[in-house]
Amino acid sequence: MWHGRHGLPEPTASDGLTVVILTFDEAIHIERAIASVAGIATRVLVVDSFSRDDTVDRAHALDADVVQHAFVNQARQLQWALDSCGIDTAWVLRLDADEVIKPDLARAIADTLPRLPAGVTGINFKRRHIFMGRWIRHGGRYPLVMLRLWRNGLGRVEDRWMDEHIAVKSGLTITLDGGFADINLRDLSWFTDKHNRYATREAVERVGRRHALLGKDPGLDRHSASRQAAAKRWIKERFYNKLPFGAGPFGYFLYRYLIQLGFLDGRAGLIYHFLQGCWYRFLVEARVVELEAGIADCATPAARRARLADLTGLRI
Repeated sequence: MWHGRHGLPEPTASDGLTVVILTFDEAIHIERAIASVAGIATRVLVVDSFSRDDTVDRAHALDADVVQHAFVNQARQLQWALDSCGIDTAWVLRLDADEVIKPDLARAIADTLPRLPAGVTGINFKRRHIFMGRWIRHGGRYPLVMLRLWRNGLGRVEDRWMDEHIAVKSGLTITLDGGFADINLRDLSWFTDKHNRYATREAVERVGRRHALLGKDPGLDRHSASRQAAAKRWIKERFYNKLPFGAGPFGYFLYRYLIQLGFLDGRAGLIYHFLQGCWYRFLVEARVVELEAGIADCATPAARRARLADLTGLRI
């Protein structure tokens, strides 16, 4: 039997694994991401949003298949890849360009997939976040249990502008232990700019759902995705989003930092928990207020959608 990196069995096309990576200007990360799955992937599919750097050349150099497609949002880009890129392996794995699969998780994947009964259709990973060189262990940030590996044809991407998850259409999910990490190499300016853009998308999601402007999505439950992801979504939509303006972000930060021991993550943790758990959440709420005011004089759903597109620059 052929073996890939780390001594892992080389999968065959009939029962193998396609790794899908969405990219835009990811030259700083793409080689590391591809290398982390080289021992387990039958095919690495890079779906690029017309990068301006040499992301595509670097991916080609590592024998990845690269396609380019205009970007609307993460959910639609990934769903397009699943529907349109001829994925014919038994399993599919989503990997962000700034994420890595560590050798222990790669080995667990290679050992587990051939032994799974047909009723198991999805696999969760436990993601850790590395911020300013530090593993953020507290504040509810580890483990983040995410469904990232699923049987081809049985996974769907939630049609959401932000915080989209993979959900399986049927069957059971399991969770694998092993190293799975988000390690972005860019600086705080990039981090805050990214979250500013994320805030607009999350505000569109909230305003759009409130006014029934977006398509219906089945959502998550403990069977279709990780229990953690389903529980967080339920709390967010049934409780957090209904709190008075400003109460959610500050309360959430205090909960993360004090009750969930975020202060144990040191100075990097204080920066991360405040920016991601308070500033970003407050920015979302402020953006919701702004967008609600912007569509207040629109009489029809079509007019509201058009106004949201004008206000945000998004293809709604």
